[in-house]
Amino acid sequence: MNILVTGANGQLGNHMRLKNANSRHQYFYTDIEDLDITNRSAVEEYVTTHQIEAIINCAAYTNVDKAESDESAADLLNHVAVGYMAQIMASVGGLLVHVSTDYVFGGSLYNTPLQEDCQTNPTSAYGRTKLAGEQAIVSSGCRYLIFRTAWLYSEFGKNFCKTMLSLTATKPALTVVFDQVGTPTYAGDLALAISTIVENGWDEGNEGIYHFGNEGVCSWFDFTKEIARQSHQLDCDIRPCHSSEYPSPVVRPSYSVLDKTKFKNTFHITIPYWTDSLAVCLKGLLK
Repeated sequence: MNILVTGANGQLGNHMRLKNANSRHQYFYTDIEDLDITNRSAVEEYVTTHQIEAIINCAAYTNVDKAESDESAADLLNHVAVGYMAQIMASVGGLLVHVSTDYVFGGSLYNTPLQEDCQTNPTSAYGRTKLAGEQAIVSSGCRYLIFRTAWLYSEFGKNFCKTMLSLTATKPALTVVFDQVGTPTYAGDLALAISTIVENGWDEGNEGIYHFGNEGVCSWFDFTKEIARQSHQLDCDIRPCHSSEYPSPVVRPSYSVLDKTKFKNTFHITIPYWTDSLAVCLKGLLK
């Protein structure tokens, strides 16, 4: 099978490269410099030329704050481009695997783990454009798997884990938000799950939306404390604070724990506990 991975230089894309280095399938890795996915004709030509049978879309506009002032740019990548890929996969009978976000729930006042059929209510440009991308896929008629995830981190790119690893090593004190709760998700675990499903053809008959994240629950404050503990950077005084103390143009989800029951019952893939996966990531970062 010929598989196109877009956004291949990002957190998830880099882990897709690692997980599939010895695959029996043929992977094609692209980023915006190699393939402009906002150009429909360019995507059509690439799919035709390389006889692409599946697209794993790891590309996204993820600057949540900047999206508030440039929603059109976020929409182009998170919605319009996604719609193009869905329509093209529908035309060739191919599969589209797409990564979405907890931000589609936005300000919804849930306090139990979010299931796939919970009412969406995005309160940010990022959330609105990601939800529009999901809807474009569903309406396209293509075979699809949508994986909503949250709090993604890895050894690659810019993310909360790497930022806190640096700050706890260099700052005498930090205040970190404790009233936003979710689950840190290691990109390596998500990449492995996607690869396992696609490589084994488990998508057939299981098309739909799924939630994926590591097991467990914590706040950003707890996440930071665990980063410091595992990296033995205990001199930094880490204190909890309210999110209101950090004014932002974006209303971020206060509770975004994703219920993974549907994913686990469908694919029977074991999901690691978040602190165990953090240890794997930190081992790579601290080498």
